[in-house]
Amino acid sequence: MSPNSNPKSKRLQKIIAEAGIASRREAETLILAGRVRINDAVVAKLGTQADPWRDKITVDGRPITLAEKKVYYLFHKPENVMVTRRDPQGRPTIYDYLKGIGERVNPVGRLDFDSEGLVLLTNDGDLHARLIHPRHEVPKVYQVKISGRLTPEKLEKLKAGMDIGGYVTQPCEAKVFKENPHNCWIEIHLTEGKNRQIRRMMEAFGHHVLRLVRVGIGPLKLGELKKGERRPLTQKEIAAIQASGRGTPP
Repeated sequence: MSPNSNPKSKRLQKIIAEAGIASRREAETLILAGRVRINDAVVAKLGTQADPWRDKITVDGRPITLAEKKVYYLFHKPENVMVTRRDPQGRPTIYDYLKGIGERVNPVGRLDFDSEGLVLLTNDGDLHARLIHPRHEVPKVYQVKISGRLTPEKLEKLKAGMDIGGYVTQPCEAKVFKENPHNCWIEIHLTEGKNRQIRRMMEAFGHHVLRLVRVGIGPLKLGELKKGERRPLTQKEIAAIQASGRGTPP
């Protein structure tokens, strides 16, 4: 692919300016003086384009690098979609929905194949490490529809912590917010993330999970985001999630 046909290509003087080496006008002077090379070839023509992530660009023999722009997205994962880049069984993955994002983003944490709801995506490695650190408790909020009705005794046991087979869960917030004679909806706030934890808790009570939706991660809310859709975080949300990830080193 030639540089001019690459959608990530930029004018060379813009790349030099974004790297902090010189202003655009000064970069033009450097180019015309033959002091700039792309992949070891001297460039002396203004308007030449390059891909700063793939091409080797040097000024006076010194390579220049750009700090990748940090991006943050909220994604509403549908049920029956894997939170992984590839699936050996050929099942759909969240990356089937993420085409068009130029940066290589990764999900923060996981969400079961048969669950749905909020997933945070970012290329901010420091934030990712802080948020998934086992000692850093970023609360996650789930709304869960189960078969049958949860008795007050079971609800108190759920909130206090319970044995789910070789592991005792930490205390959590939980409430029933909708019910009928056949099923009910529970909202659960967790600060831990054991494999299929909520489903295992409900199974221990003899209830079947009919639907499980993650509606919040720390200060971030699912809101009106539809299944399969994504949106960038606002600056206020970025500041809030970064603040919630501080305090525990990765």
